Amino acid sequence: MTETERSDGPPGPLRPRRADEFEAMYASTPPWEIGRPQRVFVDLGAAGKLHGRVLDAGCGTGEHALLAATLGLDATGIDAAPTAIAIAERKARERGLAARFLVGDALDLPALGMVFDTVLDCGLFHIFDDPDRAQYVESLRSVIAAGGRYHMLCFSDRQPGDWGPRRVHRDEITASFATGWRVDSIEPATLEVTIDTGMVSAWMVDITRS
Repeated sequence: MTETERSDGPPGPLRPRRADEFEAMYASTPPWEIGRPQRVFVDLGAAGKLHGRVLDAGCGTGEHALLAATLGLDATGIDAAPTAIAIAERKARERGLAARFLVGDALDLPALGMVFDTVLDCGLFHIFDDPDRAQYVESLRSVIAAGGRYHMLCFSDRQPGDWGPRRVHRDEITASFATGWRVDSIEPATLEVTIDTGMVSAWMVDITRS
C-alpha cells in the first residue's frame, strides 16, 4: 500500500492506507466518524435486511455493529486501529449492548474463525488498490455463508474532486464481484462525513454470496 497522501479539497481528508495510518487518524476525530450509523444502514435495519450473525468490516468506533446489536443480532466489528476498537468497546459498555470488537485485518477475515450471514462495509472497499481489493473480496467470500448478504457504502465516481479516498465506478464493483457473487443492486446514495461538505456522493451496494 502507498503512503498517506493529501490532495486539494476540503480541509483534513487524508488518504490512509496502512494500519498505522488509520491508528494515527484517531488522535482526533476522523472524517468518517459521525457519531451515529449512516442512514442507509439504519434503513436496512428498519427494513429487516440485517439478519443472523453480522460482521462490521472496518468498523471504526463501531456504530454499525452496535446498530446490529440493538436489533438483537450477534454482532462483531473488526478494525485495524486499536484506538477505534477501544472506543467501540466503551460505547458497547455504556449502551449496555452485547457486541464483540476485534483488532484485525480485513484482508484476512478467515483468521476470525467465524462465518457470517450479513457483512456491513462503510467506507472500507474504496481504500484498497487493485491487488488488495481482489484479496479483500476473496477474504469476504471465505467468511460469508452461501446466500449471505454484503451491504457496502463507498465513494462514487459521481463525487467531484480528487480529495479523500479513491472514487469507485459501477463497473469496478460488478467486475470485483463477478465470480461467486450476485450483485443485486448498486444505487446512488450519500455518505455522511464531518468535514465541510457534510456528505459525499456514494454507492449503496447489495450483493449476495452465491
